[in-house]
Amino acid sequence: MAEGRGQRSEVRGQKTRCIVAGGGTGGHLFPGIALAKELEERFPGSEIRFVVGRKRMESEILGRYGFRVTSIDVEGMKGRGWKKGVAVLAMLPKSLLQSIRIIKDFKPSFVIGVGGYSAGPFCLAARLMGIPTAIHEQNSYPGLTNRLLARVVDRILISFEESEPCFKHQKVILTGNPVRRELLSPPLDEQKPDGDFVVLVVGGSQGAKAVNEAFLKAYALLHKQGRKITVIHQTGSYDYQRVIEAYRAEGLETVVAPFIKDMASAYHRADMVVSRAGATTLFELAALGKPSILIPYPHAANGHQETNARCLARHGGAEMVLQQDLTGEGLANILLKYMDDQEDLKKMGEAAKAFSRPNAARLIVDELIKLLAVSH
Repeated sequence: MAEGRGQRSEVRGQKTRCIVAGGGTGGHLFPGIALAKELEERFPGSEIRFVVGRKRMESEILGRYGFRVTSIDVEGMKGRGWKKGVAVLAMLPKSLLQSIRIIKDFKPSFVIGVGGYSAGPFCLAARLMGIPTAIHEQNSYPGLTNRLLARVVDRILISFEESEPCFKHQKVILTGNPVRRELLSPPLDEQKPDGDFVVLVVGGSQGAKAVNEAFLKAYALLHKQGRKITVIHQTGSYDYQRVIEAYRAEGLETVVAPFIKDMASAYHRADMVVSRAGATTLFELAALGKPSILIPYPHAANGHQETNARCLARHGGAEMVLQQDLTGEGLANILLKYMDDQEDLKKMGEAAKAFSRPNAARLIVDELIKLLAVSH
């Protein structure tokens, strides 16, 4: 496996046209946004377009960052049942033709797939049309789309060393997972509060009912013991009303939102984070040196969230609790442990920081530029 060393191999003075394909979740989109920002900075005036499916969330996230978005008709197939699987397969010729039309119209210098089902037909179309093409895998165990695309793309860029054996190709390069720049600097107008221990609870962009329920119980137990904490809780849209009503019933004060738009501020305030273990969240925690309690989503494809969490926990950068073992009492005990031992909390944050790869976006763009140079 090669590891990018950050050489500046730009084609001098050339503006690039890049398509970032993929999505489905914020975990796929945010690394794409980070590398797109890096590309814009390195090549002012370059044009970037995102190609995604037709989920409203995808367009809303990308719209906040000002990127152009084009949608294709494609859906995920895994775990959908054979009837739905047949219907999804029947859509592929249409999505492939849509991809070809977009490529002919936009004329990209290169294409990068960032995971998610829309990356599949688009990266295949790009490769068939001779466009330099790469994929980036965020998780420790690669998703189905990237495992299939690995056979045809020019570069495979990975976030975890542990995912290399899944590809078995010489074109695998370890880059890490890019983190949005706005998360890396604390807000200028906000100082970290003194006093209460601040806990950020976040179950990913869709929320996590099991995590929400366990934390509600944990917080109630801590409150009864007279332990003061400040809570910032992202519930997900489906669970928001239930969670906020449960807090009110217990007389607990919290900052609750279905989706936290200003994650930089939330991360900055937090002493500890209770979270699922998606790769993007994990690398954000690492980049910021945030101690965490990771509760992997048990139904994630191929158990990749558990593998992600074990990677960080093995380095001492997190505590991992499997959902089958999750209880309010157990979660409260872990929080108490670190509330009462600031030295251990600090060591966990330092171990998380050591796990991070702060140059991931730069290394990915370096590889894309090398592809462009070779194609010329």
